[in-house]
Amino acid sequence: MSPETIAHYRISSKLGEGAMGEVYRATDTKLGREVAIKLIPEDFAKDSQRMARFMREAQVLASLNHANIASIYGVEDRALIMELVEGPTLAERIKQGAIREQDALVFARQIADGLQAAHDKGIVHRDLKPANIKITPGGTIKLLDFGLAK
Repeated sequence: MSPETIAHYRISSKLGEGAMGEVYRATDTKLGREVAIKLIPEDFAKDSQRMARFMREAQVLASLNHANIASIYGVEDRALIMELVEGPTLAERIKQGAIREQDALVFARQIADGLQAAHDKGIVHRDLKPANIKITPGGTIKLLDFGLAK
């Protein structure tokens, strides 16, 4: 069962889940904006290695500021508060059929730009895959899930 609130964030729906926890859509009641919240399970929070990985992801995201990398807004207890990126993942888009060559080149360039920004800070994503890449309705690529980054 999902929580109804985390700090001043009101949970509205579950977006998905991965190895490190669940991701929810929520409303920031102080700023009036939609956010994504990555919540790690309580038993993970008791594991010092998993918490270190969780905090490392928060710190990595906080050190990055790039149009092709989803932003972090803050940390609350067991939750990362992040930019809500609307649109399909690249994996979902691929399932719809072939991507036009021109669009594929635009996407590839944006992925490379985001990775270059991370590499310039000494950060390697280590889990880049179509499921961790979102395409906004305006065609902007956003890299997600830096949980394995080094």
